[in-house]
Amino acid sequence: MKRVAVIEDNADNRLLLQALLDGRYDLTEYENGPEGIQGIRSAPPDAVLLDISLPGMDGVEVLSRIRREPRLAKLPVIALTAHAMAGDRDRYLAAGFDEYVTKPIVDENVLLSALQRLLEK
Repeated sequence: MKRVAVIEDNADNRLLLQALLDGRYDLTEYENGPEGIQGIRSAPPDAVLLDISLPGMDGVEVLSRIRREPRLAKLPVIALTAHAMAGDRDRYLAAGFDEYVTKPIVDENVLLSALQRLLEK
């Protein structure tokens, strides 16, 4: 079973992701950026779901730190964000995210198909 790391500070969002992904992927959860980076370094997953609006260190900074590490640089990372204004998708993809999924997740197929695309590469 493919392993997916979730870096998300909101407990309700983590519960939703558990409900959507349970049985499909082996999930590891982290509540903040530094914890997520450390966990990914010690046990690299197959993909990462990364909240943009994290306290202290935002998702863009977390991603840049992941990308700077040679063995993690190609790790598929999906931006999970409530930022859904015009231009946000392009901005986050330009920052280095592989996919962009808006919250709240109202259509689980958007998330599932994004994960599937990345994990099949």
